[in-house]
Amino acid sequence: MDTLGNSGVTETVRLDSVRKVYTRGSTSVAALAGVSLGFQKGTFTAVMGPSGSGKSTLLHCAAGLDEPTSGSVTIDGTSLKGKSETELTLLRRERIGFIFQAFNLMSALTVMQNIVLPLQLAGRKPNKNLVKQVIQSVGLADRANHRPGELSGGQQQRVAIARALVSRPAVIFADEPTGSLDTATAREVLSLLAGSVHQSGQTIVMVTHDPVAASYADRVVFLADGQLATEMYNPSAAAVAEQMTHLGDAVAARSKVVGGV
Repeated sequence: MDTLGNSGVTETVRLDSVRKVYTRGSTSVAALAGVSLGFQKGTFTAVMGPSGSGKSTLLHCAAGLDEPTSGSVTIDGTSLKGKSETELTLLRRERIGFIFQAFNLMSALTVMQNIVLPLQLAGRKPNKNLVKQVIQSVGLADRANHRPGELSGGQQQRVAIARALVSRPAVIFADEPTGSLDTATAREVLSLLAGSVHQSGQTIVMVTHDPVAASYADRVVFLADGQLATEMYNPSAAAVAEQMTHLGDAVAARSKVVGGV
């Protein structure tokens, strides 16, 4: 079992010995092979690794979107093991925020309406002052009544971030949140995410393939072949890129040995 990080009561998310095996016909593939990992409250963690390393599977299992084959996941002190889909849906609404590469905004709704929609779906009355504060924090105070089609890609992602922040979730999971943005806009979005961690104590777990994006995180966790390989704290983009190259070469070398080349 691989373990990185220290277990403790300040962990917002905890994975213990998590395995996820996908079976297709007579073939079984372990996307995660016994991962133990914690994400501390008020931290920004980037998850990286070569293609097929298990990054997306880890995010899906950690967020309760996919059930591990074995092992356990705990979010904000609540174990996901044995939870029904209804219970998981309620937990995600109350304690988890999501930001994806696709903005997933409702085109017929205004910025304000898109932001408060998850609260309404959860049967919670939006706190007007908090909503206003969040909209201001993402720089959209003058766009609150605009619809997504009237916004740039960066502005739409800001709406998605505000939507994730407004419910004050225990953790926000971000899957390639800057993948469809230009470099300058991506930096603005990443600075916004880092700011929400340092100013509001938000916990963010971000899957990315981009070393520059990862350099905005407090910590970078690297996966390879479904296992934890190593981690870095406050790394430069160059250091992240070098580690990714090293991991990619190691995975390629193992593949050649397995393939008998």
